[in-house]
Amino acid sequence: MRVLGFDPGTATTGYGVIEGKGNRLTHIAHGVITTPPKQHFADRLQTIFQEATRILAEFRPDAVGIEEIYFKQNVTTGISVAQARGVLALAAAQHGRPIGEFAPRQVKLAVTGYGNADKNQVQSMIKTLLNLDSIPRPDDAADALGIAICQIHAGIFRAAIGE
Repeated sequence: MRVLGFDPGTATTGYGVIEGKGNRLTHIAHGVITTPPKQHFADRLQTIFQEATRILAEFRPDAVGIEEIYFKQNVTTGISVAQARGVLALAAAQHGRPIGEFAPRQVKLAVTGYGNADKNQVQSMIKTLLNLDSIPRPDDAADALGIAICQIHAGIFRAAIGE
């Protein structure tokens, strides 16, 4: 199963592609989609959509994982992240790919086995699970790889219970 994970944001959207076969995970690619801060929000969303569409066409994942929105205090930032999330979901839907949505705590649990793991623990475990030489950079791309790992685990679980 090949999975594409997205960590949405309007300035930087991380993406990560992995393959899962049995209990083995293989890193395929990771990176970020960036947009200029002074660009109009509609143009930023268009760039995110176009790049997501290109990435979907290039890597042809079986499924897509997208991080759920987590509101701490800044509602304005949350709204822009929700807009980025929407165009990522649209791109995946137009490619006919099922979408898994995961809260940050779910990703931490899937990657480290501990839902309250800190960022360093998660990134170190991603490096280990994917047999990488170093922690993936930037952080948004590492987060996207974690989301992809979570989607792989969710897909394996669903297959095991016959869904």
